[in-house]
Amino acid sequence: MVIFVIVLLIIVIAVLGVYNLHIQKKIESFRNMNDRINNLSVLQDFISLAGEDDSVENKLKRMNDIVIDKYDIKYSTIVVFNGADYVIKASNVDSKHHDTLVNLHSEEIFQDSVATATPKYVTIENENEKLPYQKAEMGRAKSAMFFPLYIDNIYIGYWIMESGQMHAFDKTDTTIIEVVKDNIISILKTVAYQDTIENIDRIDQFTELHSAQYLYGKAKLIMDQYPTSAVCMFRIVNIEEINEKFSRQMGNEIITEVGNIVRTRMSNEYIFVRYMGPKFVIVFSGVEETALEQFISDLKEEIEECAIVVDNGNENDEDINDDDIASPKMNFVISTYYKGTGIEQLTKRLEEYIDSAPKTECQINFI
Repeated sequence: MVIFVIVLLIIVIAVLGVYNLHIQKKIESFRNMNDRINNLSVLQDFISLAGEDDSVENKLKRMNDIVIDKYDIKYSTIVVFNGADYVIKASNVDSKHHDTLVNLHSEEIFQDSVATATPKYVTIENENEKLPYQKAEMGRAKSAMFFPLYIDNIYIGYWIMESGQMHAFDKTDTTIIEVVKDNIISILKTVAYQDTIENIDRIDQFTELHSAQYLYGKAKLIMDQYPTSAVCMFRIVNIEEINEKFSRQMGNEIITEVGNIVRTRMSNEYIFVRYMGPKFVIVFSGVEETALEQFISDLKEEIEECAIVVDNGNENDEDINDDDIASPKMNFVISTYYKGTGIEQLTKRLEEYIDSAPKTECQINFI
């Protein structure tokens, strides 16, 4: 009888063990499924973020916030090499620590990680220690995981996540973190072109206006705050004649003066750039093109009344004649930009129209 009870207990224990193992597998399966759902959710958030009309800086900051929130990370910092320097693209760490974080690539402890494209985990063993890369700071981070970032086998920077707890990442599922890293790389790759456009803009030395590239980056973000905006391109149609008759220096003076006249008439809400050579663009954000006719007419008249006298040694006004005066003649073309469409396509169409117009055309056109 005793033997029977013992055998029965063994069978019950075995059955319970198998059942417990089955439950554990189900729990693990649900956990893995939840991780996959979470990773998919993060990926969807990243894809949505990449397509939004926002600056690269804001996109990367929001990406970092998503990572911190979804994976419960204390500190997260993304550093990218821009071709000249290492710069922090996103971080929730106080700026007083940025000098340290932006130079981690030069720390001996991480150099093998960069060279081999493998993550590096560091932690302290007691409260009196500090992480090897830390300088004066203590207590902020007590463990960290460092991930070098590569795009198409080219090293571009690194991502480091930190915790205020020792051994915080001992049980971290590295496969999940690798997915996070891959997502970070994907969005960095996606916004690379936008980043180039936003940073290629230059200030023109004569007019002190932004170049045409400004329209495709920061200006577009302003324009897309409105359903429609009027875009006006104008050209100094007689600039070649002025250059030939007087000098290129005189032509530059005319271009500068035209820029100054328009700037004084411009509202801060509008965008004014030197598009190329004698061509300029004004974007009237949120304004209907039909509301501009009088303004553009007055502007055209004011510009064409501008007269620059060539310095030929004449001391008396009565000695100055028409051959000593350079005045611009202007041709304007206006169209409508619709939110979310390609501003580069619209400006190209305006440019083609104004370049193909007869050299004698000097009017205001709506297309």
